[in-house]
Amino acid sequence: MDDERWEAGMPVLDRQPVAGARAVTPATSRLVPKLPPSLQGLPPRSVPETAPTPLQKHYVLLSVPVLILGAIAITALELGTPLGSPLVKFCVLVAAPLLVITTADAVVRIWRSAWAWMAVDRTKGMFRLAWVATSLVGLAALVAAATVAVLA
Repeated sequence: MDDERWEAGMPVLDRQPVAGARAVTPATSRLVPKLPPSLQGLPPRSVPETAPTPLQKHYVLLSVPVLILGAIAITALELGTPLGSPLVKFCVLVAAPLLVITTADAVVRIWRSAWAWMAVDRTKGMFRLAWVATSLVGLAALVAAATVAVLA
């Protein structure tokens, strides 16, 4: 166990191995995971994640400063502080790069999920690709808004 927080008796939840038991279905000649009787015949509910994204373990720790600084900047703007004030600029200069990094990491995770689903359920894969496109538009809007705030 690589997690220093783990103690004896705790369940291991991080990176469970991908189930190795598989069977070939006669109709499709594809390998599919063996399922309990209650789930057989139903569409798959998930696909295993086999590789972590680069910042997955640090995602929450990077997101907390973004949340706090964003709340401070939004509150300051709501109270009438001008966009060009040092307080707002400081919050944007610190939080925006962290938000860009975490959002880019999330986009990578959604991208991988989309391609993992393509082999199982093309509709779910395409839905996730739509979220990749939406996330990239949001990321561009974030960079534009941060640029406006810093240059104000």
